[in-house]
Amino acid sequence: MKMRSLASLAAAALLGLSGSAFAQDSNKLQEVLERGQLIVGTGSTNAPWHFKGADGTLQGFDIDISKVVAKALFDDPEKVEFVNQSSDARIPNITTGRVDISCQFMTVTGERAQQVAFTVPYYREGVGLMMLAGGTYPDYEGLKTAGSDVTVAVLQNVYAEEMVHKALPEATVDQYDSVDLIYQALNSGRAAAVATDQSSIAWYMKQNPDKYVDAGHGWNPQSYACAVRQGDQAWLNFVNTALREAMMGVEFDTYAANYETWFGKRPPEPTIGFPMEFR
Repeated sequence: MKMRSLASLAAAALLGLSGSAFAQDSNKLQEVLERGQLIVGTGSTNAPWHFKGADGTLQGFDIDISKVVAKALFDDPEKVEFVNQSSDARIPNITTGRVDISCQFMTVTGERAQQVAFTVPYYREGVGLMMLAGGTYPDYEGLKTAGSDVTVAVLQNVYAEEMVHKALPEATVDQYDSVDLIYQALNSGRAAAVATDQSSIAWYMKQNPDKYVDAGHGWNPQSYACAVRQGDQAWLNFVNTALREAMMGVEFDTYAANYETWFGKRPPEPTIGFPMEFR
């Protein structure tokens, strides 16, 4: 009986210790609040998402999204430290605890979701077609009707030709090894259109008013979300709340202004009354 009691006490102590350790390890929200600053992993070379301005400071939509979370934490969007990281460091820096959150145009996939916990998406990316304003073809239907007479410039990739042919099955596909070269092909008339991310199209059109037009067709949707370490539901819930209310609630005006800055148009206003996100 005495040995059983000792074993029970030991088991209870072990459970209590492991439960306490788990609670301490998983309390990321409290850790960030006590630190007084949010640590965000992001990039610095991809406009309009994250890049350095003329004064050397980081800017872009990922940077603004990070500041939304900082404001929700501290009522101060500037209480954030950015860790410049490469794309292949987005997950390791989360799993090792170097950053609290990664916000770096990260596509949500099932494989990645086995390693990190994704927040609600803050943008839905897709491929689009951009043309010169006043060119031969007025829009997507014009490009599609022209069939093999149309040449599309695209960034070199093993899936590039298949991707373009999903939208324009008969088009000629020219692949280039840099983004600059696909725009040179368009500007010189070697290509009737470029196939690239729709966010890039919106950015280029904003930077070059009246020079480019969107063909009006998008495909290959993918969700961009921030990522946090797995196992801390309270932290994930908090970040989700901050992002959701930026897109649909009290911080919508801030989100909408940022969106318009980088993509040249204001997102749809949230509906009043029934929350449409639950339909």
